Amino acid sequence: MKLTHQQTTTKTIADLLRAIDHRRAVTITYTDRDGATTVRTIEPFEISTTADGGIRVHAMCRLAHSEKPTDAERAFNVARISAYTVHRMAFVLERPAPTTYERPAPQPADDVQALFLYELARDKDDVDYRPRVKLTQSQTDLAA
Repeated sequence: MKLTHQQTTTKTIADLLRAIDHRRAVTITYTDRDGATTVRTIEPFEISTTADGGIRVHAMCRLAHSEKPTDAERAFNVARISAYTVHRMAFVLERPAPTTYERPAPQPADDVQALFLYELARDKDDVDYRPRVKLTQSQTDLAA
């Protein structure tokens, strides 16, 4: 068992990434937002960052799977993991396929409500959302 307060966050993340690469289960001691501490065995599949700079481990949780199999996919904040053990056992849970969202077909421009709904459904990574010219704070002529 490795205690996270005795090592760097980089070492913890490196061990979790290695577990993802080798498809190894990890037992973690995790404290949730409410302060409840649980010991869970997870099957990590991804590590991501949050908007505020936090690091999350996305995993299939065996404890949650035993309670309700459809809710086994969870995300854990690395800062809330107090101890962990990487096991030699392989993954046993099947990760559900990601759901896809179909973009609605473009509607005529004279239908205001359809155009509004189409704009809401657009993907944020579309090219139209990227600035074509890099703006600086000194460009006051662009102020609204």
